[in-house]
Amino acid sequence: MTSLEMTRKIVSVLDSKKAVDIKTIDIQDLSILSDYFVVCSGTSSTQVKALADEVEDQLAALGIEPKRVEGYQTATWILLDYYEVIVHIFFTETRDFYQLERLWADGKQLDLDELLKKHNEQN
Repeated sequence: MTSLEMTRKIVSVLDSKKAVDIKTIDIQDLSILSDYFVVCSGTSSTQVKALADEVEDQLAALGIEPKRVEGYQTATWILLDYYEVIVHIFFTETRDFYQLERLWADGKQLDLDELLKKHNEQN
């Protein structure tokens, strides 16, 4: 699975679980951390955990495990590191405070509708 295919899968999972304001940022030319960031919000700590759990479960079913998971206990910002794709799941107020998308504004934002369309065509 390529990093773009993994990004599509993650976006599809988050969208199906009603994540708020999903953004994908291509950072391949900016950083060696990963190829893509996926950023979204949940409206409660329960939803933030549920979103993280669903991404982990769906990718584990494909044999893909995260390198690390951080922030699960507080559930205000959960980070799932899948090497080429890093998923940031925020509680809404925490996302507003850190403004991660602004920090990575030089990255190219991918079109969410196009990602979901291509993922659905593949499945």
